[in-house]
Amino acid sequence: MKKLKIGIVGCGGIANGKHMPALKKQSERAEMTAFCDLIVERAQEAAKNFGTADAKVYTDYRELLADKSIDVVHVLTPNRSHCEISCAALEAGKHVMCEKPMAKTVADAKLMLDTAKKSGKKLTIGYQNRFRPDSMLLKEYVKRGDLGEVYYGKAHALRRRAVPTWGVFLNEYEQGGGPLIDIGTHALDLTLWMMENYKPKAVMGQTFKKLGNQTQTANAWGDWDPKEFTVEDSAFGFIIMENGATISLESSWALNTLDVDEAKTSLCGTKGGADMKDGLRINKVDFNTQTTIIPNIGQGGVAFFEGSKKLDAAGLEASMWLDSIINDEQPLVLPEQAFVVTQILEAIYTSSKTGKAVYL
Repeated sequence: MKKLKIGIVGCGGIANGKHMPALKKQSERAEMTAFCDLIVERAQEAAKNFGTADAKVYTDYRELLADKSIDVVHVLTPNRSHCEISCAALEAGKHVMCEKPMAKTVADAKLMLDTAKKSGKKLTIGYQNRFRPDSMLLKEYVKRGDLGEVYYGKAHALRRRAVPTWGVFLNEYEQGGGPLIDIGTHALDLTLWMMENYKPKAVMGQTFKKLGNQTQTANAWGDWDPKEFTVEDSAFGFIIMENGATISLESSWALNTLDVDEAKTSLCGTKGGADMKDGLRINKVDFNTQTTIIPNIGQGGVAFFEGSKKLDAAGLEASMWLDSIINDEQPLVLPEQAFVVTQILEAIYTSSKTGKAVYL
């Protein structure tokens, strides 16, 4: 089988921390042959550590896309450029994995969706938390009907004092927002996927910047610069779906709370409930008795997807993404699903600015 040739656009933290190490483990069927970054040294370092011996280095993504041998492009840049680069890659005949969130705005996300459909190429978004063992097992419980009709969900993305102080995370122009669009997006994606409900009706939300101007911060990654902190430090949303189901979303980089959870979901259904507060917990009533089930995920079990026992979430994400291309199947994370996540995030920001509900 011919190896898929992959081009990497954006060689920063998420590329080095997730995508490139995961793809390197797939060397039997894929290889990274091109690397692009505005800082040429970063692209050169990535090529040295993860690329083929003849890997090419670029500072202009258009030059990378002109290489007809490249089959797949991973777009790992700040949110503002997700749409531009992804659409150009799709139009150049490449399959695209774009990091989360799908885009900075709904308009950009819609353009990506339309371009993917027109090009006939595959587009997926990097929501790797779906691929965790606890997430995959919970999805099986939901699919089997153990929870019944899930009518309430809670998306958890709370940090106490863990503001990312590197890169452009604090830059509203580049990113479109703070913790809501950064980590709230993961929790919301997980919750929508578990509920299998992608039809939002109305959204209300509020963002806060109450701690961003402080200087003695006790932040996990060192004090932030208040002058550079141009995004919210916390955000909260309430979503009503067309069928009446509701979702509450909580996100923060800095919040005076001990109730810290990130990229987790809680679900309430007619037959049972579930949360990820202490590993994975399923609650229900058995024989008129309140019962809690705590699966021992660490002991292994059913491999829901081939190879899932051997790979971490990032590795399984990469493996299944390549599977979808090779076997011409749909990726696990559909762009239509990621589009709804972007719709809701933008609606929360809009609701906070206007003080009104946003109807979708």
